[in-house]
Amino acid sequence: MRPCALLLALILAGCSAPAQPLPAQPLPAQPLPAQPLPAQPLPAQPLPAQPLPVQSAPAQSAPAPSVGAASVSAGTIVTLGDSVPAGTACDCEPFPDLYAALLSPPARSINDARPGYTSADVRGQLSDASVRAALGSATVVLIMAGANDLADAFDNGRDEDAYRAAAAGVRQNVDATVAAIHQDQPAAVTVLVLGYWNVVKDGAVGLATYGADGERSAVTATRYADDALRRAAGDSGARYVATTALFDGARRDQDPTDLLAADGDHPNADGHRAIANAVFAALPTG
Repeated sequence: MRPCALLLALILAGCSAPAQPLPAQPLPAQPLPAQPLPAQPLPAQPLPAQPLPVQSAPAQSAPAPSVGAASVSAGTIVTLGDSVPAGTACDCEPFPDLYAALLSPPARSINDARPGYTSADVRGQLSDASVRAALGSATVVLIMAGANDLADAFDNGRDEDAYRAAAAGVRQNVDATVAAIHQDQPAAVTVLVLGYWNVVKDGAVGLATYGADGERSAVTATRYADDALRRAAGDSGARYVATTALFDGARRDQDPTDLLAADGDHPNADGHRAIANAVFAALPTG
């Protein structure tokens, strides 16, 4: 082949050869953006997500506190009240102790609630030196009293005027109790006043004991009690925590039997967990 022809052939061969792709360079791995953790454990609706699962609680959200924000950390929880915070008929840890355990680190719980106490009895505890000493170390005080005041009126005729008079006494006694606590510790203590789902028996036991008419009267008595407690909290700068929705539903259309002890009057273990979670939700931690 002639040199020129050979040269031309080589040129044509170079032009027709397929281009070889460059090897792909691996892209550097991009780090995923960090997801910020929430500052606090977010409560699962309806009850706050806590290490205290309520197996049979009706779906209800915890009520908002009645006054401005505050935070709670480890300290001492002191409880005054009746047989409900005392844990009667449950054979379990009552809600004040469960609430103290939810705090991080856990708080100390001093439970001075006593079965059978009325709001006047709780007010009278302020003259007890040991109770005053406990209150002097408290960071949070829980008060749940007044059911026995209204239960007496219920048992003695189910008269609405009697409910009204008993509720007035509850408001006066709880107001005075909270005011005395704040006077001793004007800035260092937070006081929560808890309401009731029923001041007497409820659920299947309540219906069997009182009948439909009695149940309706019990609801009326409970509303008087809770209104008095809510007003007392507002009068004295405490926080009010409702419990009706936890047990009976927001419209009282749920059966609370699964959250009650066999007597139908006091919470069982799940009922106490539900109340503890509601208290925890009412006071953010920090």
